[in-house]
Amino acid sequence: MAEVKVRPLFDRIIVRREEAKEVMMGGIVIPDTAKEKPLEGTIIAVGKGKRTDTGEYITPAVEVGDMILIGKYSGTEVKVNGEDLVIIREDDILAVIEN
Repeated sequence: MAEVKVRPLFDRIIVRREEAKEVMMGGIVIPDTAKEKPLEGTIIAVGKGKRTDTGEYITPAVEVGDMILIGKYSGTEVKVNGEDLVIIREDDILAVIEN
């Protein structure tokens, strides 16, 4: 089977959520069913941006590789090549994490 490549359209962004930590302080293991959805993610693809009335694109303020914070229930979850990803709009990004 050929590898599927996904290119987001317009102001959509594809994000790989960061895995939640399985062990808390004190060695307590949290089962998968009790884990919260992570709010951090890494951008793996960015669309061209929003279109203006004149047909020009407004370039997104983020780029591939940026670490971001998103809302807990933001976006649409999809599975591509066996990997769980989230497709969001640029407006769903709460902040960019800078190191």
